[in-house]
Amino acid sequence: MTTAKVLTAAVSCATALMLVHIIPDLLSVKTRELFLKNKAAQLDREMGIIRTQEETGRHVRMLTHEIRSTLNRHTILKTTLVELGRTLGLEECALWMPTRSGLELQLSYTLRHQNPVGFTVPIQSPAINQVFSTNRAVKISPTSPVARLRPASGKYMLGEVVAVRVPLLHLNNFQIYDWPELSTKRYALMVLMLPSDSARQWHVHELELVEVVADQVAVALSHAAILEESMRARDLLMEQNVALDLARREAETAVRARNDFLAVMNHEMRTPMHAIIALSSLLQETDLTPEQRLMVETILKSSNLLATLINDVLDLSRLEDGSLELDTTTFNLHALFKEVLNLIRPVASVKRLFVTLSLSSDLPEYAVGDEKRLMQIILNIIGNAVKFSKEGSISISAIMAKPDSLRDPRAPDFFPLLSDNNFFLRVQVKDTGMGISQQDMPKLFTKFAESQSPATRNPGGSGLGLAICKRFVNLMEGNIWIESEGLGKGSTAIFFVKLGFPSRINGSRLPHMRVPAKLGQTKFPGLKVVVVDDNGVSRTATKGLLVHLGCDVTTVSSGEECLQAVTKDNYKVVFIDVSLSSDTYNVARLVHEKLPKRHEKPPPLIVGLTGNTDKAMKESLLRAGMDGVVLKPVSVEKMRLALSELLEHNT
Repeated sequence: MTTAKVLTAAVSCATALMLVHIIPDLLSVKTRELFLKNKAAQLDREMGIIRTQEETGRHVRMLTHEIRSTLNRHTILKTTLVELGRTLGLEECALWMPTRSGLELQLSYTLRHQNPVGFTVPIQSPAINQVFSTNRAVKISPTSPVARLRPASGKYMLGEVVAVRVPLLHLNNFQIYDWPELSTKRYALMVLMLPSDSARQWHVHELELVEVVADQVAVALSHAAILEESMRARDLLMEQNVALDLARREAETAVRARNDFLAVMNHEMRTPMHAIIALSSLLQETDLTPEQRLMVETILKSSNLLATLINDVLDLSRLEDGSLELDTTTFNLHALFKEVLNLIRPVASVKRLFVTLSLSSDLPEYAVGDEKRLMQIILNIIGNAVKFSKEGSISISAIMAKPDSLRDPRAPDFFPLLSDNNFFLRVQVKDTGMGISQQDMPKLFTKFAESQSPATRNPGGSGLGLAICKRFVNLMEGNIWIESEGLGKGSTAIFFVKLGFPSRINGSRLPHMRVPAKLGQTKFPGLKVVVVDDNGVSRTATKGLLVHLGCDVTTVSSGEECLQAVTKDNYKVVFIDVSLSSDTYNVARLVHEKLPKRHEKPPPLIVGLTGNTDKAMKESLLRAGMDGVVLKPVSVEKMRLALSELLEHNT
């Protein structure tokens, strides 16, 4: 018995000793098992988070794709509510938009259509202010005014509600071809409600999804706003283009109407003026008392002034609409200045003004340009110097301008361009006349402008001369200005115009010298002439001029009578009044067609009498077979010169 107890005790000790060694190992194993379980649970949670994030990302991409698949703002907002409701299993989802006043939010879109759209709530409420103060999704009370969108039910607790702000980006400085500036001025409010029949709560990943979607909606709405603004701008631009095109056509119609009116009035005014000047110049050739001669001279001066005014109005009209073109020819530049001097000296001598002309030694004798317009500029400027000078002198100088002298601080926009084929003519006209006040200087080249100073006011002027000179100079790529130190101190007019060297321009030839009237024939005894004019007064005036010059004149009133006359008798010259409404335009062609077949002698020389100053009209008359064109009104001297040149060049 004792032995058994001893053995039992020994076994117990051995077992205890074994347990002492085994228990730590067992505890270590248990601890590792608990650690592994915790690690596995943590991994499961992380995998759940990753899956949730992937699911959230997938939903965000899907929602973003749906939202951005259109640029229509109504479709964007409606799609957002539908996709959020489907993705998050919402009972209701709504969008509140700010009103125009910005003081209220208006229910604009709902998911289930359980509430009437248009309902408003004040924007200054604690719940709305809380949401608008952060860019995070905020849980709000289901009983908040913006969350009362579900029918009341006593059975279930209302589901949780979150709200998030949606920035409404405002376009600043919108331009079609540039990205606009965007700024947030107001917010919309998106409200999302979980179902009431469940204990479901909002998870963090769901709130993050809502926040991301709100930002994507803001971007999509900004793109839609840009598109709408660009479409409005495009439509406005199209309307403006249509309006501009209409205005352009109306302006073109007005210009054509004005030109037609001026052409008709020009012809209609020159016809009676032709009779006045022609008959007055004939009357001047008769024996008159001094008092009668003064009256006739006054009539002639007034008529010539009126003719000049008509020319100025027509020139200005063509300059302004761009239809006037320079008539570029090769001409004698030195002879032009001498001719101007001969025209001015008799007028200046009456006022005892001493006129001098100085031409530089390097000034080319011949030049290429518009001789008529250049003479008009010079005569106008010198005419003003004579008009506004009571005594003293007028000096005229002309030089070939050096490149460094072309730029002037008074004309910063004038950029002269020189080449080997061109040069700039510089003309200066200095007088000791009345001078110009500083207040009148800015208006010198303004049409119809009149001096404000009584001392320099010109009752007989039209205010067109310098305005036309300025435009002619610009047309010749030049510049013009006038200097004066004040009233009583005279003035100096300076202008540049661009001319060409004839020897350096292909095809240019030196012109025939014009024969002055005093060197040609003064009488044409026995010269058989036919005058064709449908206006009886004008016909009588033209006949009177020709009879005074010794011609044998026959008058007819139509082209048909003219053809009958020239086929029966040997006429040397035919004067045809080119009326805008008559058939005389074709007479020249018919004369050339018929007469060479019936007569061995050459057909008569044909001269057109016209009131139309248009260069194209003159060219068309010459192409029709006329040998010359004379602009009405015509005086005795003008008719004498026309006949002299016509007969000299055709003998």
